Amino acid sequence: MQSTSSNKFYRQLLAFDFGDRSIGVAYGQAITGSARPVSALKATNGQPNWDEVAKLLKTWQPDALVVGCPLNMDGSEQQLTLRARKFAKRLHGRFAIPVEMVDERLSTVEARARLFEQGGYKALEKGAVDNASAVIILESWFAENNE
Repeated sequence: MQSTSSNKFYRQLLAFDFGDRSIGVAYGQAITGSARPVSALKATNGQPNWDEVAKLLKTWQPDALVVGCPLNMDGSEQQLTLRARKFAKRLHGRFAIPVEMVDERLSTVEARARLFEQGGYKALEKGAVDNASAVIILESWFAENNE
C-alpha cells in the first residue's frame, strides 16, 4: 500500500514491525533521517489493542506511518506479508494517516546483531528486537525516500 501524498511533506513518522504476537514501533524524523525505538505492542493474531495505537498516534503525531513488508528472501510474498498489508490498510482506514510499506527482509537479523553488539544475549529480549526492527524499517524508508 503506497500513499498518494508526496514523501517530502512527511516530517515525523512512526514505523511498525508487524508480528502475530508483538508489533515493534519506532519514531523518526525525516529532517535527520534517524529513528529510535518507542515500544512494542502486544498483539493477538496480529491484532493490537487499537486504543494503544491511537494513544501512540496522539502522542507522536506522525505525518505518515511505515509498515514493514515481510517478504521471502526471493522477494515472493508469504502469509505474513498478506497480514502485514491488512494491518497497514487497517491503520490507514482507522486513522486516515498515509501508510507506506517498506521491504523488511533481514531487519530482524540486523536488529539482533545491533542489540547483541550493545548488550550481549541479555539485550535480545523479544520487545527490544521488535522495536529495533522497527527502527531499521524506518531507517530503510528514509534511505529510499530522502533525497
